[in-house]
Amino acid sequence: MDPELAAKAISAGDSPLTPREADVLELAAGGAPVKEIAARAHLSPGTVRNHLSAAAVKQGAPNRQAAVEAAGRHGWI
Repeated sequence: MDPELAAKAISAGDSPLTPREADVLELAAGGAPVKEIAARAHLSPGTVRNHLSAAAVKQGAPNRQAAVEAAGRHGWI
């Protein structure tokens, strides 16, 4: 494992995100619309919106893009 990546993962702390929220955020990172994320994750669009919203709230992010950026910065996705 890359030492820099390992150090980053250790300093990130525990993620407040559930594994599914992290998966959905990772799929959203490319800017995919909810319908596409839902199809790729085998979820309903409403469930995807719920996961995106929960992930944003847990991180204090105002929107899904900010949630993606914060999770990426912390090494959670």
